Amino acid sequence: MSLFIFSLYSVILYSMINKVLNYVKEYQMIEPGDIIVAGISGGADSVCLLFVLLEIQKTIPFTLRAVHVNHKIRPDASEDADYVRELCNRQGIPFRLVEEDVEIRAKEYGISTEEAGRRIRYQAFGDALEGRKGKIAVAHNSNDRAETMLFHLFRGTGLAGAGGIRPVNGNVIRPVLCLSRKEIEEWLFKRNIPFCHDSTNDQDLYTRNRIRHHILAYAEEEICQGAAANMNRTADLLLKAWTYIDRQVNAAMQRCVKIDNEQGTVEICIPELLGEDEYLRGCILLECIGQAAGSRKDITAAHLRSVERLLAGTGNGQIHLPYGLAVYKKYDLGMIQRKDAENKASGPGLGDIPAYGIEIPSTFEAPGLGKVEITVFLREYSQNIPQKTYTKWFDYDKITSSAMFRARRQGDYLTINNKMGHKSLQDYFVNEKIPRQERDKIYVLADGSHIMWVPGYRMSEYYKVREDTRKIMQVSILDKEI
Repeated sequence: MSLFIFSLYSVILYSMINKVLNYVKEYQMIEPGDIIVAGISGGADSVCLLFVLLEIQKTIPFTLRAVHVNHKIRPDASEDADYVRELCNRQGIPFRLVEEDVEIRAKEYGISTEEAGRRIRYQAFGDALEGRKGKIAVAHNSNDRAETMLFHLFRGTGLAGAGGIRPVNGNVIRPVLCLSRKEIEEWLFKRNIPFCHDSTNDQDLYTRNRIRHHILAYAEEEICQGAAANMNRTADLLLKAWTYIDRQVNAAMQRCVKIDNEQGTVEICIPELLGEDEYLRGCILLECIGQAAGSRKDITAAHLRSVERLLAGTGNGQIHLPYGLAVYKKYDLGMIQRKDAENKASGPGLGDIPAYGIEIPSTFEAPGLGKVEITVFLREYSQNIPQKTYTKWFDYDKITSSAMFRARRQGDYLTINNKMGHKSLQDYFVNEKIPRQERDKIYVLADGSHIMWVPGYRMSEYYKVREDTRKIMQVSILDKEI
């Protein structure tokens, strides 16, 4: 009987290894001779990743290295580093420790703590490759993927975002993405392998944690057992669909787009573009804008609709987009061009008032607006949001471009309700019965084309401070608050 139990035990242990090995082969994650840098936090997922990679190494020869990043957020974080170091020493795996105060770096970069941590981790992993051929292995599991799918869907996303986390993204691989959190923890338990526990994962301060603890957990228990696994199968289908569509977009780009990297322009043959399928047109325009801007992060469906309306219209014209982009139409030619700082401040549609870029912290005088004071601070939950006309709090982590006080531009819009509905600034001014001759004299606080605040009128719903806000930007027009 004991031999039977031992054999069954071995089958269970190695069936999971084979599952991951097949997943690695399916997505061609590891090639013989690779250097694999594994990010090991000490938690269950990353410890499982380390041992699974050791097993896969018996089939595919590669060099394994481990990197642990101490973010210095938790007092006990050094204990995790010690555990990972000892674990790597026992297994004969080269170990590198990187220590960075993530909260300090977040303040320096002007980004969220989570984003700063992500940048630091991937920088550390990349440095460990030392410029050689290889991959970065991280330990996302199938539950992480389901949570990310929900997170993207709630915020609005396309096919690629709906697919959640990818098995392979550049040189980043995720070998245990095919495993659930439960599978991982049970496997470690059966092998008597300990792991560290990050107490911040139990807290509901972060949006992803709330999705994990409440929404996905409820779905598994009350709606459909195996919901996360079903979502992962759907994610695979969505990513395959997106891969196919991406090939079609690239082929269409060859037909109707010309990119001049030296001049920094993207030219679009409008008749060719309008001959493409409606869905492909949006994808082509998004790719064109991304090429011109160097990023797609702040480009919304509203921007794409504005560009398509311009190009499909009967007359010539221009609109402005985030990242200082201008889109021009002249007969059958469309052009997307990135403006320099001088053109941003004095281009068409900006009115006569100057533009003021936001620096943190800063105080400046703006003619016609007054003395402006800007500060950024971490939120304390005992604080009350000020109910003042000329002092406003904004969720700092939602600002994606260089915020500035300026006059209105074509393409500007506000978020007008908590369902993230948009209204053009032009329509808002009309509804407020602001005389046409006065509109170019009104300062707005803008994040690209997204208007954060029209002083004296209203601020955008999107930037309002909510329960999960961690960093606040306070903007006060001091002369008007007296």
